[in-house]
Amino acid sequence: MAKTKTVFYCTECGNETPKWQGRCQACGAWNTIVERPAAQESRKKSVSSYAGTAFRRPRPLAEVEAADELRFHTGMAELDRVLGGGAVKGSLVLVGGAPGIGKSTLMLQICDNLCQFAKVLYVSGEESERQIKLRAQRLGIAGSGLSLYSETSLEDILTAVEEQKPDILIVDSIQTIYNTASTSSPGSVAQVKECTMALMQLAKGEGITVFVVGHINKEGSLAGPKVLEHIVDCVLHFEGDEHNSYRILRAEKNRFGATNEIGVFEMGDKGLVEVPNPSEALLSGRPKDTPGSCVTCVMEGVRPVLAEIQALVTPSAYGNSRRSSNGFDYNRAVMLAAVLEKRGGLTLSNCDFYVNVIGGLTVNEPAADLSLIVALASSFRDKPVPYDLAAIGEVGLTGELRAVHALGQRLSEVQRLGFTKCLVPARGSGKLSVPDGLSLIRITNIREAIAALI
Repeated sequence: MAKTKTVFYCTECGNETPKWQGRCQACGAWNTIVERPAAQESRKKSVSSYAGTAFRRPRPLAEVEAADELRFHTGMAELDRVLGGGAVKGSLVLVGGAPGIGKSTLMLQICDNLCQFAKVLYVSGEESERQIKLRAQRLGIAGSGLSLYSETSLEDILTAVEEQKPDILIVDSIQTIYNTASTSSPGSVAQVKECTMALMQLAKGEGITVFVVGHINKEGSLAGPKVLEHIVDCVLHFEGDEHNSYRILRAEKNRFGATNEIGVFEMGDKGLVEVPNPSEALLSGRPKDTPGSCVTCVMEGVRPVLAEIQALVTPSAYGNSRRSSNGFDYNRAVMLAAVLEKRGGLTLSNCDFYVNVIGGLTVNEPAADLSLIVALASSFRDKPVPYDLAAIGEVGLTGELRAVHALGQRLSEVQRLGFTKCLVPARGSGKLSVPDGLSLIRITNIREAIAALI
């Protein structure tokens, strides 16, 4: 009996090696090399033929039409915002997130609006058609014009698409779909890549908008090869805490729009509910006269969002001080604590400190630096920050305050939410049109900020 030939490949990047290695030489990941049978020379019918692809001759640039892409609304304004104004016809959209975050719920909810003007085929490899029907009833979805198909075979799915001829195809999830022409197991690098390529050919060749749901790995990134994110047109990532009702939809890649927009949803009994005013929702329940809390305004795309940053500073009971950060970049938080100690005169080296951004929001913008500095100083001195004050500004290593972009928009949002005072950098705020009812406290360094507030 002939011995079956095998190859080793990396589950992170798909790089193949002739023997097992502890560390992938291509991407540097550890313990990601697995073994699978080598591809056979004889293959079944290629799945590309099912996608309706035919030979197309190259066209001169002058003959290519440059009209605007055809967009349609999904029925959820927050999703349309993240997609760049709506879904594009013939695009391939990948939606990823943790288990139970609401990916399947979101896909099923948009079907209720899409079915009003388009024919939708919902393919599930994880649930039966009866389970999808029960979930649709719980969400109050009529589903007129929606077709359900519980299948994991790629060939059968493409055959169903050829018969049904839908305008929109939803596949939940790509890790459960397999191609019988490949000897790899479902969910492997080869299977995910081949199935996604077939769906991409289907979307581009037939003009069908395809939404694909993807799993994530234990590191929080999309499972499967990195090439999966390069194939699709748009990568959406669902963020949120299982103990928090708010969900944030963020675009990590978008060929038809910006990648810095977010959509905010709240998970309820009837599914996902849009949150058109996330600032008010994220600030609800903010305590009064409590040290260690400060509000800032960050820009998510063109939308200003107010976020509450909390800090807790306590004396260290052990030799090594402990630092923890949730929702704020850890390395930047440690750096700002060092700046506060060196330039602000507050001894934090023998203290533990914990940083948290309320509501599950992830703050990556330097404009939130001043708010964290104020929250740390407030907790260290055990003196509260005024309840009607917000802080906006970037902090440098010398303790100076740097100007931030779109300060006028941020101040308008701060004033709209009822704040009467705002701490801003002196540089770049001299010619601002200050909203009525809002007074600015202009400072040049963190020592002035601490002296003015605490």
